[in-house]
Amino acid sequence: MPNRLAAETSPYLRQHADNPVDWWPWCDEALALARSSRRPILLSIGYSSCHWCHVMAHESFEDEATAAVMNALFVNIKVDREERPDLDRIYQLAHQALTRRGGGWPLTVFLTPDDHLPYFAGTYFPKTPRYGTPPFVEVLRQVRQWYDQRRQEVMAQNAALGEFLRDYGRAPGHAAAALDDSPLREGLVRLERSFDPVHGGFGGAPKFPHAGDLALLLDAADASPDRGRAGRWRRMALHSLRRMAEGGIHDQLGGGFCRYSVDAQWAIPHFEKMLYDNALLLPLYARAAAQTGEGRFADAAEGIADWLEREMRGPDGGYCAALDADSEGEEGRFYLWASSEVQDALSPESWAVAAPHWGLDGPPNFEGHAWHLVVARPLEEVASALGLPVDEARQRRDAARARLFAERERRVRPGRDDKRLTAWNALLASGFAQAAAWLGHDGLAQRARDTVAFLRRALWREGRLYASWNAGQARFPGYLDDHAFLLEALLDLLRVDPDPAHLDWALELAAQLLARFEDRAQGGFFFTADDHEPLIARLKPYADEALPSGNGVAARALLRLGHLTAEPRWLDAAERTLRAGWATMGEIPHGCATLLSALREFLQPPAQAVIRLPAGDGRAWRETARELGRQGLRCALLPEDAPVLPLYAARQGGVAYLCSGTRCLPPLETPAALREAAAAELGARPAGPAQAPK
Repeated sequence: MPNRLAAETSPYLRQHADNPVDWWPWCDEALALARSSRRPILLSIGYSSCHWCHVMAHESFEDEATAAVMNALFVNIKVDREERPDLDRIYQLAHQALTRRGGGWPLTVFLTPDDHLPYFAGTYFPKTPRYGTPPFVEVLRQVRQWYDQRRQEVMAQNAALGEFLRDYGRAPGHAAAALDDSPLREGLVRLERSFDPVHGGFGGAPKFPHAGDLALLLDAADASPDRGRAGRWRRMALHSLRRMAEGGIHDQLGGGFCRYSVDAQWAIPHFEKMLYDNALLLPLYARAAAQTGEGRFADAAEGIADWLEREMRGPDGGYCAALDADSEGEEGRFYLWASSEVQDALSPESWAVAAPHWGLDGPPNFEGHAWHLVVARPLEEVASALGLPVDEARQRRDAARARLFAERERRVRPGRDDKRLTAWNALLASGFAQAAAWLGHDGLAQRARDTVAFLRRALWREGRLYASWNAGQARFPGYLDDHAFLLEALLDLLRVDPDPAHLDWALELAAQLLARFEDRAQGGFFFTADDHEPLIARLKPYADEALPSGNGVAARALLRLGHLTAEPRWLDAAERTLRAGWATMGEIPHGCATLLSALREFLQPPAQAVIRLPAGDGRAWRETARELGRQGLRCALLPEDAPVLPLYAARQGGVAYLCSGTRCLPPLETPAALREAAAAELGARPAGPAQAPK
């Protein structure tokens, strides 16, 4: 018989509906049962595309004997970390405090029934002893025995842990008269130290894309008058983007990027594809294409966009969360090839190019028995070796790609988690809009509009934003990330879509951020709203994790909104956030790229142009905005009949205002005048002061 997870909207929870484990979702009834039965809670947190989550499910949760022990000793609760990032953040932090090492998924945490504090935590536990880890059943019995026989010790540990969680992130903020750029400078230094000059990226294996760090490097390069440093930062970012695009982390046939590489060379990925990674990488590749003219960057951006539309867009709007790493029970099976399989599928002419280009003429690169496609030799080098013109080699490569893609489409596909998450779709709407501005791409602008329209239609209910949608249901009141990411997406959308409704919704979301999420005493934003269900901690996250920091995005978006509307309320809230996050930026600046990005914009507000389009044909103004967008100028488009903003008082259309922070030029009444003023502004942009006034 299915357990209680069968009725859930999360595909991950429904995957466990037929387990013999008596699973509950996180709910009041399950917590009440734990209290009344005096049984501890076994909390298992994972997500649908997590490989080791599947392994633990197959080994233990589908096993009758293991399930019987779980059911006898614990109240068992299953959580999708993508639907409930509030719970995941708290218990990952608790795991780190208890074990003195980082966590991960599946997260396995044992909670006392009255206060829900964890007294034992781990991640994956095998069914039989291996990896130096005891079998899961033995862990279950010992953890319950510890709770029963050493209750006072458990309670003392919980008291200390509870105090740690309540105080986490509450360090005093920066109280000096002015903020300075010292965390930004230190963050860039640390990125330089950890940069891999051969393969790109930062650190060794496993290696993640770190899109926020790459964006920070490009922003710093654009802003710096020091040509040496600017060139170094730009080379670091572009080299990383090139090597990632050449590696196996990038799907060479179908486009899109996997979550991370298990090696330092970007060759073999952990094969799940996440919406948020591709949402963050799309504008980076579009920007690199616009700034360098290199076709490989444009190809990568186009590949991401095509993959999103082909495989991730839901039938009723919005984009699905993830593709699984596994198919037919094996990690990566969908993506791997035998060399002979490829040769049999291709013409001799295509094989002659494809084999050296993708490394099929060398030893297998996946576990000694299969090939995963990487760019082993540049196409130009292959063409030279074969005595072919590069264009002909490219045609043969493209023909091989199309043939292999068609062959791969006949395989059993990885599972797709089809829930739509507000935060991730907002990141994607922002990515579409930014990419559209960089590339002058109307189709990407339309996708940004469509994504925002879906969020408004499906996840905005009676003035409240929700976090997750599936099967026609919007669930879970929105978190900080949902509000902050969507606020920034709406502002980015104004770069390519002159609809004042975007600004109206942005103002409403900003007001909710301040009213329901802000820490009015110390600054910054809590991850949950003030009327959220009581949990053991209310965290204020400042550092980037898999997603950008909600506080960092909120601060950056509020700065942009404040300068757009000349409203000190938003600017003051952004500054309070930067002050509240100052200690974290000082301790781990290399882990705070998003907050550092906001700090840079606070100290050195970038130039922006607000264009009030004329009625009728505003084509010349739109083309100018597109041209300036490709040069990196942030433009906001408004129709002639949009409400008047304080700094842009003119009612008539066909006028532009060019501002840097609170400094604005006189109104510019022709596209040519705007281009001339923007060229002077961008060309003479200073590096920014070491300090900015309070």
